[in-house]
Amino acid sequence: MPPQHPVEPPGDRLAALRGPRPPQPYTARKITALTANPACSRRAVLDAAGVDKALLAQRMGYEPRFGQSPFAIAREQAFEALVKWGGYAELIRLLREQLDVPVEEAGVSDLNEVGGDTSLARRAKETRNLLARLASGGDERLILDRPVLTLEVAGQTAYLEPQAVTHRVGGKFYVVEIRSFPAIDGQANPTAVAQTAKQAAVSVLALHHAFAQLDLDQEQIAHEFLLICPKDFSNRPYGRLVDIRQELDALSFQLNRLRRADDLARDLPPSATFDTDRDAGQLDASVRALDASYTPGCLSFCELARYCRDEATACASPARLGGTVRDALPGIDSTRTALAYLDGVRVPGPAEAAAIDRLRTADRLRRLRRGEVA
Repeated sequence: MPPQHPVEPPGDRLAALRGPRPPQPYTARKITALTANPACSRRAVLDAAGVDKALLAQRMGYEPRFGQSPFAIAREQAFEALVKWGGYAELIRLLREQLDVPVEEAGVSDLNEVGGDTSLARRAKETRNLLARLASGGDERLILDRPVLTLEVAGQTAYLEPQAVTHRVGGKFYVVEIRSFPAIDGQANPTAVAQTAKQAAVSVLALHHAFAQLDLDQEQIAHEFLLICPKDFSNRPYGRLVDIRQELDALSFQLNRLRRADDLARDLPPSATFDTDRDAGQLDASVRALDASYTPGCLSFCELARYCRDEATACASPARLGGTVRDALPGIDSTRTALAYLDGVRVPGPAEAAAIDRLRTADRLRRLRRGEVA
């Protein structure tokens, strides 16, 4: 009979795993990365617990090698300040001139704090109050600056802060994303736009969640977001609407596939910890106790990717060669095992036989094409 672990409230268990450091908040960027690999229990638990994954990786000897440079962050902050200057004067101009919305002026509600209270819970409550007021009708035009929306992710409540939500653009609520990459002749970098669209979809889905909680008509939420970026080689803001219906469908599907983080954490041994003040060996053992789902794509968005890559290499995981190879070898956890099946050293069981037959067929076709067989 397996050992019985004491039952703890999920929030206490996750907080205990993190240790005394303050939790790292969920962001649209983190949720996008998590849903890009929903089978990864390791990331689900670490994000839900609010663990600083970059510091955790560093403590185990794996310095993350990606992320925005300080210069890019500073440039984006400066451009965002320009767009927001004068009560979002540039945003209002874009709504009027480029999107054919007859808006001469609009009020701005600064939700960075509420009566001096900067807590996410208080700001989220005030955001819901304003949304309820605006959605009830009338001609009021109000831009919500840094509203706070909530979304359930792996059984935990995530607080999200889109840069702005604008109301009464054709009777719709629009999420606004401000980025510093340029649009040259009206065309921005497709990869950057695609990544921004995924992050905007997280905020739009959270806006739907808020409307559902308030029993409001969700038809008032646009299925597009407003992207604002510099025009050509100047700092003059340029804006266009980007349709994200496909991203919304994919995000909803992936969020529904995520297992509850507290359920995953409950299976960890009592000694597990992700407290980055602990010994590196103890951290390594705790991280290995969580199932990972590594693919080479993780290197572009996960702080622990280099650690997981070495782990996958050591055990010859098919995922080391990419998601396509992993999916082609269901039930086979090692490329060494697959080669042993192909060489006849081992006999595949019923679960592996179909995959090995496909590999043999592919190998035969490859050799036929190269003229190695008649």
